[in-house]
Amino acid sequence: MATMAETQAVNGQADQGLASIFSIATANPSNCIYQADYPDYYFRVTNSEQKMTLKEKFKRICEKSMIKKRYMHLTEEILKENPNFGVYNASSLDARLDMKIVEMPKLAEKAASAAIKEWGQPKSNITHLVFNSTSGVEMPGADYQLIKSLGLKPSVKRVMLYHQGCFAGGTILRIAKDLAENNPGARVLVVCSEITITTFRGPCEEDMANLVGQAIFADGAAAVIIGADHAGTNGLSSVEKPLFRLVSSSQTILPESEGTIEGHIREVGMTFYLSPKVPQLIGDNIGTCLDDAFRPFGISDWNSIFWAPHPGGAAILKAIEARVKLEKEKLRTTWHVLSEYGNMSSACVFFILDEMRKRSLQEGMSTTGEGLEWGVLFGFGPGLTVETVVLQSVPIYKY
Repeated sequence: MATMAETQAVNGQADQGLASIFSIATANPSNCIYQADYPDYYFRVTNSEQKMTLKEKFKRICEKSMIKKRYMHLTEEILKENPNFGVYNASSLDARLDMKIVEMPKLAEKAASAAIKEWGQPKSNITHLVFNSTSGVEMPGADYQLIKSLGLKPSVKRVMLYHQGCFAGGTILRIAKDLAENNPGARVLVVCSEITITTFRGPCEEDMANLVGQAIFADGAAAVIIGADHAGTNGLSSVEKPLFRLVSSSQTILPESEGTIEGHIREVGMTFYLSPKVPQLIGDNIGTCLDDAFRPFGISDWNSIFWAPHPGGAAILKAIEARVKLEKEKLRTTWHVLSEYGNMSSACVFFILDEMRKRSLQEGMSTTGEGLEWGVLFGFGPGLTVETVVLQSVPIYKY
């Protein structure tokens, strides 16, 4: 565990400007699909019901996913209007992108508006925007669209990230931390908006990675407000209440992992490859990532911290639990988010933090991090890239 001197050093840095999350909000499309019904639905809407053997494989994948339900913008009506979306190898990129560049900023606005409301400050105090989405490239981009729809100042400084993948929930926290701590008075709106319009396609016998993706990916958006100087600097933050402090952040590419997760934009939309080696690679390297991140704070007991890893899939979470010998309840919030929402790519980690702070309050815990002070957020994605963010929770009474 961290010594008193180390904890005081971090707390002192917080007083001087350590970045903190002040609010968290999430959003999903209204269309909810239950996983138990999805194999029948998926093979029907893609006109693939004759592929009975493949359908049985897909059912088993869905059953093992540990997902109860997911939310998706794509409805049966939309698929009927765009039949090529449901074909494995039909040209449909233009129609997919036309829809994505409209709907992705809309979902982002829903989450961002809620985050600003919870924050409780004038939106004119927002100085920076960091926006991430796996696909939906356009110029001007979704960041521009969101500034217009929210009515933010045109002078807000924007960073737009595309095609990063599931690890980017950690990436945008790393970028926002740097912006907040190096620009006095900065308030950074961080947004992830993920919609599977570009990746939905029909089944193929030779592409099991596609089937896995169709079974786990879902739509969701999340937004947080991040800033430093929250003791009242510049008169911006007298009523702001930090939820989590961003103590440190790092990124690494795992050894011998090239090609294990890939995504490509093609005429059929966005294709992806997911190697079955991914869970083992993450499990083999998670201990090193933890050691590197927490060594400065003298922490080596991984059951003494709270956890917010990206729920890339059930096999990944099981590999993490096994390799660092986590107690069963350590990932309960992550398992809950996977079950209730599926894999929403970069947005997932914010759903986890939001659920964690709410559950901590409801269950009478002492801090927003399930009663614990120190925690870790992990992003996993193409590369194979790992983002590691060391967090500190705050006492519930401050929340």
